Amino acid sequence: MSDLCVHDLVQLQASATPDAVALVSGNHHVTYREVNARANQLAHRLRSLGIGPDVPVGLCMERSVELPIAALGILKAGGAYVPLDPSYPSRRLSMLLEDSGTPVVVTQPGVAGKLPAGKWETVVLDGDGLDSDGDAAVLPVRNTTPENLAYIIFTSGSTGRPKGVQITHGSLLSLVTWHQHAFNVSPVDRATMLTSPGFDAAVWEIWPYLTAGASLYVVDDAIRTAPAALRDWIVRSGITISFLPTVLAESMIGLEWPPDSPFRVLLTGADTLRRYPPRDLPFALINNYGPTECTVVATSGRIYSEASSGASPEKRSNELPSIGRPIDGVSAYVVDQHLQRVPDGTAGELLIGGRGVGRGYLNAPELTAEKFLPDSFGGDPGTRLYRTGDLGRFLPDGQIAFMGRIDDQIKVMGHRIEPNEIVTVLNRHPEIEASFVGAYSDPSEDQRLVAYVVPATDMPLKPGDLRSYLGSYLPSHMLPSAFVQLDRLPLSPHGKLDRAALPRPTAENILRDDLLEAPQSPIEGHLTVVLSGLLGVPRVGSEDNFFTLGGHSLMGAQLIAKIRENFGVELSLRCLFDEPTPRGMSAEIERLIHARLAAMSEDEAQRLLASSGEGV
Repeated sequence: MSDLCVHDLVQLQASATPDAVALVSGNHHVTYREVNARANQLAHRLRSLGIGPDVPVGLCMERSVELPIAALGILKAGGAYVPLDPSYPSRRLSMLLEDSGTPVVVTQPGVAGKLPAGKWETVVLDGDGLDSDGDAAVLPVRNTTPENLAYIIFTSGSTGRPKGVQITHGSLLSLVTWHQHAFNVSPVDRATMLTSPGFDAAVWEIWPYLTAGASLYVVDDAIRTAPAALRDWIVRSGITISFLPTVLAESMIGLEWPPDSPFRVLLTGADTLRRYPPRDLPFALINNYGPTECTVVATSGRIYSEASSGASPEKRSNELPSIGRPIDGVSAYVVDQHLQRVPDGTAGELLIGGRGVGRGYLNAPELTAEKFLPDSFGGDPGTRLYRTGDLGRFLPDGQIAFMGRIDDQIKVMGHRIEPNEIVTVLNRHPEIEASFVGAYSDPSEDQRLVAYVVPATDMPLKPGDLRSYLGSYLPSHMLPSAFVQLDRLPLSPHGKLDRAALPRPTAENILRDDLLEAPQSPIEGHLTVVLSGLLGVPRVGSEDNFFTLGGHSLMGAQLIAKIRENFGVELSLRCLFDEPTPRGMSAEIERLIHARLAAMSEDEAQRLLASSGEGV
């Protein structure tokens, strides 16, 4: 099987179990026969457009059953798919398409109109097939090897532009093979597709399951960031294994779970895990770590409850859960500034080697040479080590403790962010003379971006305008949650930025757009009080932005819990991004309450109104 690729394995599943369910979205089920036929049709169309080995093909789709079908079709054609999140601003999509040199973009009807104009041709895949005829029955002639590219995915770049990471079929298959063995994946499994298309975890959500004959369930947007509703859906749908980003996973393990649920494995990663699972959690919690350059996952390990660890309470309170051990086919080393290995227990930079290391950065040979080094620690001839920039140390049991970064890179909501990319855009604003973007966090919360800005004029800066400006170039996870205005950036005696002199963002120095607007309903009033306590701000107005005042995803989960407790409805984390003001949130809360009222008896409705304390 060493010469096979993931699309070959899906083809074998379609031949062996054609009527088995491959994809599920709501009440819509797609069999392996249908998946394979539609992917074949797309592959023939793409080949007619000149797509072959190592040719990049844009993949711009919402999470849907069409997305894995389109990715499979691109691989069958021989191309390398380039995942593009449709929620990205048009300017960023255009930049990614130009940088990757994609001659073709595969999309779907609801997204095609959002694509920027360019030299690329568009192929639309909908629920019935393509926008033109294709041969669904004929298997495309195989034209790829493990050395060819499977996908190219972009991450934030320190030069001010995103960088494209190239991953081969061999690296992807190594990940898939380990995953299936480590978690006993079989055709009876039901997995989830929950993450954003442009996030590399989406790769991990698809291929280990479709190559094993399992079923992949698309999680609806309305529940995918609402912990209690997501738990209920997982149980009701019979999901057996799922990946959830760290912040969401931490909320999920704090919920009560039925002991007889088939759910058996919760995979998490992308952020620092700060919470141990309870002793009675009825499924395994697996913490994972891996740079995009090393094919999603490089280390992995099960996390047990603190009470099960055997360590003293004082020691446990000072130790975060580990990131596990290197997975099959991967090696990890901890080195000093001279790239020499350090003794176990000593902190240093993590280097990753083995089959998961990607080909390098697209059209960036100098950066590739800087970050991808020849393996001098005993790897096979020609293999390389990737410099992660992450700090870690080996624990006595062989697991690895993650200890932060050696540079300015930031992790926010699971996304790697190079602050200089934000600064580059921010400094182009005509009202900004200079800026600095960094991360701020308390020990108990996830990091949030803070922008320090020096105005170029005497006109007052408005954070809403700055966020809108940045939002026309950058995705939402790269927008600062707070702006602090300074007369100048503090400098050291050597003329460098003095970061220690930057003021901590507080309620007094964070920029706000307008005067406080009074609540217009009891729900609005209640929310302003709750937000004031969460954010540590003396007063919050009805039109104040949760994120502009310093809110972040973990605090958002706390807010959702308080709303559930006070109003008996489940607000989604997505709603907080779409409606980040008390006025916007209250409108959604009222809608949810009225929807519940419509489905209740009169007595139940009266009890809900009484528990909400509002009589809406």
